[in-house]
Amino acid sequence: MSDTLQLTRRAFLATTTAVPLARAVASAQARTTRVGLQLYSVRGAYERDWMATVRSVATMGYQAVEFWAPYMQWSNARAQQARQLLDDLGITCPSTHNPATSISGDALQRAIELNQALGSRAIIVASPPPKMETADAWKAFAEACTQACETLRPLGMTAGFHNHAAEWREIEGQRPMDILAAGTPRDFILQLDVGTCVQAGADPVAWITAHPGRIRSMHCKDWGAGDGRGYRVAFGEGDAPWRQIFQAAETVGGIEQYYLEQEIAGALGELGMVQKCLDRFRALRA
Repeated sequence: MSDTLQLTRRAFLATTTAVPLARAVASAQARTTRVGLQLYSVRGAYERDWMATVRSVATMGYQAVEFWAPYMQWSNARAQQARQLLDDLGITCPSTHNPATSISGDALQRAIELNQALGSRAIIVASPPPKMETADAWKAFAEACTQACETLRPLGMTAGFHNHAAEWREIEGQRPMDILAAGTPRDFILQLDVGTCVQAGADPVAWITAHPGRIRSMHCKDWGAGDGRGYRVAFGEGDAPWRQIFQAAETVGGIEQYYLEQEIAGALGELGMVQKCLDRFRALRA
């Protein structure tokens, strides 16, 4: 047998062996992706007793939590207390939700300080600046996000953006989400809020596929068309195609962290609802 033929055959065998192995590794990694809770889902209980609420969430099986904007008013001592609680419970805080002002100037430095205390590595902007009515305004915001990433990168941190329905609607012929994605670096997290994406009529699977490696964090919130539905539906009971979303996120999107989020608790109460959502999440990914 010629050396060329041997090499070709060897290469073929290596390829046919490596592809299933790579798929198996990717599948294993996807299965270890953490599931957390955006604590806004249990805001009533949290405001009454935040430590007891975080303990309850951990007991349910949530592996992470995401604090939302009011955390920016914490003292350093409160942030350290929260970190100790997370460590004691064996859960993490991979990211936080922040106002747009938190990605520049003194506010960014304060956000860095608090996020480092919590062990968070991602400062996610949860709403855009006011008066974002032109494409140029969104381009300027993308530049500000890029500059924040430049500041955060040497610290092993990054920034991101959490979409709402408005960012999927065109302004001057362009969707703000497309402007933001095109104008920010690859380590800027496009934290996909599935419910608001579906509400706006956008395709979450197509979005994930179009931005490989950038959907490292996702809010698993559902939405359903029709009277009495909207955000009243529990996770997995709305119109989002969750199995296809998970498939895209885990093979293309680069997902590292799922967060369940629920707008309305209903008869189950906040803690009962987020337990139901977690059970449904596990069943859909089984």
